[in-house]
Amino acid sequence: MKTYLLAIDEGTTGTTAVIMDEALQLIAEASIDFPQHFPQPGWVEHDPNEIWKAVSESVSQALKKADLKGSAIAAIGITNQRETLVFWDKLTGKTLSNAIVWQDRRTAELCESLKSQSLEKVFSKATGLLLDPYFSGTKAAWALANWPNVKKAEKDGRLAVGTIDSYLISKLTGNSRHVTEPSNASRTLAFHLEKRAFDLGLCAALGVPLSIWPEVIPSNGAFGTTKGLNFLPDGIPITGALGDQQAALLGQACTRPGRAKCTYGTGAFLLMNTGSTPVYSKHRLLTTIAWALGDLKDDKNITYALEGSTFVAGAAVQWFRDGLGLIEKASDIEALAATVETSEGVTFVPALTGLGAPHWSPDSTGLFTGITRGTKKSHMARAVLEGIAFQISDLLAAMQQDIGRPLESLNVDGGAAENNMLMQFQADILGVKLKRPRYIETTSLGAIFAAGLGAGVWTDLAEVEKSWKLGREFVPNFSPTERGNEINRWRNAVARALLRP
Repeated sequence: MKTYLLAIDEGTTGTTAVIMDEALQLIAEASIDFPQHFPQPGWVEHDPNEIWKAVSESVSQALKKADLKGSAIAAIGITNQRETLVFWDKLTGKTLSNAIVWQDRRTAELCESLKSQSLEKVFSKATGLLLDPYFSGTKAAWALANWPNVKKAEKDGRLAVGTIDSYLISKLTGNSRHVTEPSNASRTLAFHLEKRAFDLGLCAALGVPLSIWPEVIPSNGAFGTTKGLNFLPDGIPITGALGDQQAALLGQACTRPGRAKCTYGTGAFLLMNTGSTPVYSKHRLLTTIAWALGDLKDDKNITYALEGSTFVAGAAVQWFRDGLGLIEKASDIEALAATVETSEGVTFVPALTGLGAPHWSPDSTGLFTGITRGTKKSHMARAVLEGIAFQISDLLAAMQQDIGRPLESLNVDGGAAENNMLMQFQADILGVKLKRPRYIETTSLGAIFAAGLGAGVWTDLAEVEKSWKLGREFVPNFSPTERGNEINRWRNAVARALLRP
């Protein structure tokens, strides 16, 4: 009898449910989109009820496609957008507000205030993160200060705060569990990397109570069992959870120190496995927990990663489609860009929600440079794809300096990694070979691995590594001179973006 595992992959714009068997054969998958809400410039929110509806519908559709009953599912793994924060009532399970999304910039002033108190080094040393609106802790502080019902729930001892994994686990278990795991907890600014626990001192500096945060258990731990759902029977164990980028690192079988992957989704995220010892960046990259497979107090169970992230990758293509109306479908951008051999000097800086690592400039805005009377939409399309790749070149350059050695290859995944032109330019501009797996949605695969490790389907990471299968390689074609010229063109454009108010 086959063992079936369910991954719930909850992203920034939609939820995907994936069913695989123990041989990692894809049985079925289904995706449901949900809207983002923009109450004012720089603010990005989700309605948690819309997310939950997308979860229930995607799981139901996947089961229907697979012709399986819910009782056939042996275990559930969850992977999620990480820094997005949800607020709900511990007693009723009802949400108290919209979720504040990782892209949201409303806490920029609070971050600057903390920096003015010389606290950034304190947070960086303890959490591996920077004081930026991207992370969850300042979102919690803002909500407590500005949303009266959130503050009242905290005063009444009823406030539950958590990243999306924590919220979904609460919903799946009939509001019986308020838990998370280290890869998500380590994105909050309130979680101490080496203590591996939410920290009273960090919470005090943020101005949030320690009591609002969930219990932290291993990434392959016992998160609870399903209860009271109309799309799954009671009693299915949830045995794995990982933040989306750490899940992709596991799904790419980057299980050994020095191995790296880049995921091209709404944003782009470059992660490198650094083993059981955290590596702290000298270039404003992030140190984070990749996963914890066992007791959090035992160093050998913890894997750390070095991370660089860009806020906008696939979102730039969506903006090119929806904001400018220059293409009908996101996939059309590759064919349009291919109608010209180069961008003719047109350069796009995708700072549509600020610039992430290694610049960390939340006030920067996107811009095109090099536009002339001869510029066509095809040149702009090519520049948008190149801009995504250029951002990754900045990340990798910083990461290679932090680890003291160059990468030989990079595993790539995510929806935008299916764009062959983007991947070839990425290989060219990095000067390293790119490896794209057969199953490109490695975030879901990482959740499957975490759940399977928790349920005993696989015994160790060696079995995970053996399962990875290559789809296509992209070999760099640029000469060192060509690469240097292109990088200089990009740096000149970024310098202009950093000067903008």
